[in-house]
Amino acid sequence: MQTEEVYFQNKKYLELLAEKYPTVQAASSRIISLQASLDLPKGTEHFMSDLHGEYEAFNHILNNASGAIREKVDRLYANTMTSHEKSVLSTLIYYPEQKLAELKPYIPDLDEWYRITLLRLVEICRLVASKYTRSRVNQALPRDFASIIDELLNTNFDVKNKEQYYLKIISTIVDLQQADAFIAALSSVIKRLVVDRLHIVGDIFDRGPGADVIMEALMDHHSVDIQWGNHDILWMGAAAGSMACIANVINNSMSYNNLDVVEIGYGINLRPLATFAGETYGDCACFSPKLVDQENYKPKDIALVAKMHKAIAMIQFKLEGQIIRRRPEYAMEDRLLLDKIDPAARTVAIGGREYTLRDWDFPTVDPHDPYALSPEEREVMDKLKVSFLRSEKLQKHVRFLYSNGGLYTCYNGNLLFHGCIPMAPDGSFLSFPVGQRRLAGREYMDYADLMARQGYNAAAGSAEKQEGEDFLWFLWAGRNSPLFGRERMTTFERLLVEDQETWLEPKNAYYQYNQSEERCIAILREFGLTGEHSHIVNGHVPVKSRDGENPVKAGGRLIVIDGGFCRAYQPTTGIAGYTLIYSSYGVRISAHEPFGGVQNAIVNNKDILSVTTVYETRLSRITVSETDRGRRMTQEIDDLKMLLYAYRKGYIKEAEPKELS
Repeated sequence: MQTEEVYFQNKKYLELLAEKYPTVQAASSRIISLQASLDLPKGTEHFMSDLHGEYEAFNHILNNASGAIREKVDRLYANTMTSHEKSVLSTLIYYPEQKLAELKPYIPDLDEWYRITLLRLVEICRLVASKYTRSRVNQALPRDFASIIDELLNTNFDVKNKEQYYLKIISTIVDLQQADAFIAALSSVIKRLVVDRLHIVGDIFDRGPGADVIMEALMDHHSVDIQWGNHDILWMGAAAGSMACIANVINNSMSYNNLDVVEIGYGINLRPLATFAGETYGDCACFSPKLVDQENYKPKDIALVAKMHKAIAMIQFKLEGQIIRRRPEYAMEDRLLLDKIDPAARTVAIGGREYTLRDWDFPTVDPHDPYALSPEEREVMDKLKVSFLRSEKLQKHVRFLYSNGGLYTCYNGNLLFHGCIPMAPDGSFLSFPVGQRRLAGREYMDYADLMARQGYNAAAGSAEKQEGEDFLWFLWAGRNSPLFGRERMTTFERLLVEDQETWLEPKNAYYQYNQSEERCIAILREFGLTGEHSHIVNGHVPVKSRDGENPVKAGGRLIVIDGGFCRAYQPTTGIAGYTLIYSSYGVRISAHEPFGGVQNAIVNNKDILSVTTVYETRLSRITVSETDRGRRMTQEIDDLKMLLYAYRKGYIKEAEPKELS
């Protein structure tokens, strides 16, 4: 195609581009900058999954970038510092304010220590900044110290004329008693530059004590994307106003006696539920919460939580039954169990068999309409819904999840999702009914993402809103949903049926076929990823490391990074989580030991012990040109070259240079 034809086809776009680059010089300068940037090493990506509210471990791994910062320290000071000194310096970068407070009383010559430490931090900062353009580094600098840090990062101590100048900057920082603030600023820049992009592959919420703290940290992060997990979507549904999701959120919190996130973190008022439960139910032993620290709770408190747990569980089963009846397309009629209870025999019929119930006192269940809420239950749920909708902090966090998240993402050749791409027993993509059609694979994932957004954003009281809210619940617990990935969720059986064979939750066929390199390549192809270095990065199902299970599957095409951040899973997994680092050198996986706490890290310089496996090393360093960002930059270069052509042919006039006043 001739250049003139290309110009006239893009005339309006090029005229808009000319407003940003109004002269040949402006367009040329941008091309030069972009072209040079393409040959820089790609930025480091950091992958974390299944955080489950474990905010201390999350913050530490975020601070140490899965060991990447300690690696930089070791690289620079391998022969000039002891192992202990390197540990102290690394901890200072992770927790500058706290570590300074711990160190300073024991340092005999504090000014000298400040000078040495500042010079070392500048060296580390210079190393991590070396793969970025100067303008990109400047964007990461804190406003108060930006010009000084920029000057120090671009020092050359071999230039004798400036050696004293740079040393004077350091001395003046110390003399003005700004060293503490400057150390904190440099540490912040190092942590920001060492990781270019953070990927959270689902499940921020539930079980652990600080999901809200993690969300605040993510909102402060400079570059993050989130693939929604099933526990995240549940809280998103609750924030949208879905009563079924609200009941599930509270049920989960009751199960682990993790009420602080609900009550303190998000200000949800549980008093109406507590009052109702205390007045309605007697002994509820089988609803007692799972407690990590049993000795910290009084029997009276545990008894009340058990009553509240039973009350919300019964409400949950009713609300879920209403959705299942309202949405026959979900094909979940077998999960309607309240109408299968025989109170006289104290049994429930499941799959054609009768099972003995552990608890048979259900005063709010109407035998003639078992899925209807009692007036008292309706009042409790109305108040809870208002509390969720009015929680400013929760709504802020959920809006962030919608803005920065999705059901999946494709990033730099990798496909990231939390649960599964639902598959049929024969290995094909499982299809779901949507109106008069059936959708599968990427098409269904896109539809599910759209419906999740509809559940939050549609007009209150509309049919679209109700449909979207119901779908948010389906993503949480629906048969073979992309986030749940199982045949059924057996909450009813686990609470009320002793026979554990009823507790089984058969996995979707994806978890069989994800061992196959051929099927994983087919999944990647479905999402437009065909490169030999493309991978699926997955969470959701903990890797049982203690049993020898490998997080790398399907000939290296699939990496599962759920290794047990949540303390409740660690006895099963044997570790405390996997994280993934994808740098310009390739991919490596870190398996982490349980975190001993922030105080232990600060005082004793105890990092999380990690075993790092180099999973895939590239023969040559990966450059920006090979990334999604690089492809966008290449397209921008092509557009700017077309703009230059238009200027030189006279199709678009250059702006006149502004006169100096």
